[in-house]
Amino acid sequence: MTKLEAIYQKLYSRYGELHWWPADSPFEVMVGAVLTQNTAWTNVEKAIGRFDGDLSPERILSLPAEELEAIIRPAGFFRQKAHYLKAVSGWFVSHDCDVDAIKKRPMREIRSELLRLRGVGNETADSILLYAFNLPSFVVDAYTMRLFARFPVDAGKTYMDVKNHCEAELPLDAELYNRFHALIVQNAKACCKKKADCEGCPLKKICKKIGI
Repeated sequence: MTKLEAIYQKLYSRYGELHWWPADSPFEVMVGAVLTQNTAWTNVEKAIGRFDGDLSPERILSLPAEELEAIIRPAGFFRQKAHYLKAVSGWFVSHDCDVDAIKKRPMREIRSELLRLRGVGNETADSILLYAFNLPSFVVDAYTMRLFARFPVDAGKTYMDVKNHCEAELPLDAELYNRFHALIVQNAKACCKKKADCEGCPLKKICKKIGI
């Protein structure tokens, strides 16, 4: 059993199914992936709620910048994120908002297109691929980097190093990646905090707690 498999099994045994990233549509996931940059998810929920159930790429593209900024203000950095949302919406519309057609294309091509959009970096692109399109693209975030550094998992230092390591060590399975990312986030909030609370951590017996 690899370190990643051991971590996954311990976390899954503790937390089970977390039903990560609830949303009414793939596009709502895309919007959430942009809005969650540098803010808490509770703020994203507030911002999405201000669309009053009328959240579509067509609406975002038609809204004047000032109106869109006002709607998403709770998510912070609203001026930049308004531009980012218009870029993502334009990309989705350019593909006729056809999720099935997008999923039939090579994932590498889709990821490259997303990364060329304003405001879309590695984590946002992978979140869209995994959670909006259910494609096996491993998402790395600050929680992942923290856990891997402490455990430790020798996955490298950069985003792409860690992503490539995980995808090489684990099956290419979107459901697995979805669960694993959710479990890492859950454990980071419960135990593997900036100031670690190791006493109740399901990884306590196998983690070396480097740097704590």
